[in-house]
Amino acid sequence: MREFILFSRTARTDDNFKFLREGGRLDVVYQCILMSIFSSHRHRNTKLHAILNGPPNPPLHLEVDGSELRDARVDEKTWENILRKVLSGGKHPGIRLGKKSFQELVKEKNKLYVLEERGKDIVEVEFDENPVFVLGDQVGLPKKDEGFALRYGEKISLGKGLYLSSSAIDIVNWWLDRKGIQ
Repeated sequence: MREFILFSRTARTDDNFKFLREGGRLDVVYQCILMSIFSSHRHRNTKLHAILNGPPNPPLHLEVDGSELRDARVDEKTWENILRKVLSGGKHPGIRLGKKSFQELVKEKNKLYVLEERGKDIVEVEFDENPVFVLGDQVGLPKKDEGFALRYGEKISLGKGLYLSSSAIDIVNWWLDRKGIQ
């Protein structure tokens, strides 16, 4: 199973927001959920892990499992309601919330691929089974955490350009689908 780990420096760790954008850029988390899990007429067999580091109670680990997700459309209002419910202690099928740091999560994974523009070109990479991709939010992955993740993997690049986190996830999915890699 493919997995993505998003490090969000600012996403709120409670339900105190009016809109996702006002929730410490929970809109970035939402967009990454869409690109990692949803495909036309189906959910991908992927997981998105978002480490939320915003106030008031960081860090939180939000896990969305595409194989278990139910009752979720792709519109922002639906996800605003789902995230508000989960962040206030409620449940939703395919979504788990727990107290876990980025480094704790990274230690649980095997081979990581850290998305960074100065990494090895994705076309040259021989991916392991069940690849795990690490990326930052709109601010980027902190250098300390990037260095930690690189102990468990390598830097890879999608090219010389900079991409939105959600676009990077979409490109990775497209590339792996094209190569027939699960």
